[in-house]
Amino acid sequence: MTIDEIRAAAKQLTPQEKLQIISELAGDLAQAAPAPAAAQPYRDFYGALAHLGKAPSAEEIDEVRREMWAGFAEGDDW
Repeated sequence: MTIDEIRAAAKQLTPQEKLQIISELAGDLAQAAPAPAAAQPYRDFYGALAHLGKAPSAEEIDEVRREMWAGFAEGDDW
């Protein structure tokens, strides 16, 4: 039988018969489905960016911040 023939035959069934077929097919699918894989443990992200090297120090961040804001709003004519 083709899927179209099955669909046409199913349309002739009563709602109760359709429910029975659906429940049986769902049970068959549940048995045929592969077992879920074992859950992988969560990876700790501590050190995930270690390959980028040492983080800048607070002093280095402050120095760059001062350089960035040094000329802010100087010479702006509104």
